[in-house]
Amino acid sequence: MQYHWHTHYEIIRIISGSFQLTLDSQTRKYYAGDVIFVTDGVLHGGTPTDCVYECVVFDLQILLKNNHACAKAIHDIMDHRITINNLLSEKSENILPIVRNLSHALAAKMQGYEFLTQGYLYQLLGVILQEHLYEEVVSDKVTTGHLNSIKSVLAYISDNYSNTVSLDTLASIAGMNPKYFCRYFRLMTDRTPIDYLNFYRIECACEMLSTMDISIKEVAISCGFNDESYFIKTFNKYKGITPKQFMKKKF
Repeated sequence: MQYHWHTHYEIIRIISGSFQLTLDSQTRKYYAGDVIFVTDGVLHGGTPTDCVYECVVFDLQILLKNNHACAKAIHDIMDHRITINNLLSEKSENILPIVRNLSHALAAKMQGYEFLTQGYLYQLLGVILQEHLYEEVVSDKVTTGHLNSIKSVLAYISDNYSNTVSLDTLASIAGMNPKYFCRYFRLMTDRTPIDYLNFYRIECACEMLSTMDISIKEVAISCGFNDESYFIKTFNKYKGITPKQFMKKKF
C-alpha cells in the first residue's frame, strides 16, 4: 500500500496474513481478525505479508443528512474533537461481526444493500461511542504542520513522478532544509525521499504494464526514467522480477 491520505474515512479488515501499517507516525503490525480505523487526513501506507485484506472507504457526511439525533457525535468526529482508536478490534468483540456484515453487504449488493450499509456504519459508530473506543484530542501543532508538509510532498510526487524531481524541490515544498527533510521523511515512511519516489514510479509502472498495451520503453519514459536499463534495474530491485517477467506473470 503506497503512502497516501484522503478526506474520507477508511476501515481495513485483515482476513489473513499480516500487514505492517504506518498511520501518521505510528507503525504497527496487524494480523488476521484485526479491524483498523483510518481517520480522514491520516497519512497511511505499509507492507502486507502474505496478506488478504479488504477496505471500506466512506464519507461520514452521508450519515449526517436529515439526522439530527446523531449530528453532534458525528460532528465531534469530523471536527477531530475525538479520535477513534486505530485498532478497533483490540478491546471489543462487537466490532468484527459488524465490519464483516458491512463488507458482505457491499460485496453482494443485493436489493436493499444501501440501507444495510448505512445501518452497519451507524451500528459501528454506536459501538465505538458506547464502548469508548476513542480518545479526546490534544493537538500538537508542530507535528501536525510537519505531517501536512509530508502530505504536500506526496501530492507533488503523485502529480509529477513522470518528470525530473529533485531532493531540493521536495525539501522546499516541505519547508525544511534537505538534511532535516530526509531524516523526517524517512521517519514517517521508512524510506528516503528519492527511494520513495522510485518506489512510487515502479508502482505506477506496474499499473501501466497490467492495464495498457504499451512497450517497456514507453512505460519507463512515462514513469520518469530516461534510461530503460536503469528502469529495468530499479523495477527488479522493488519487485524481484524484470518488467518483461512481470508482463508474462500477469497472464
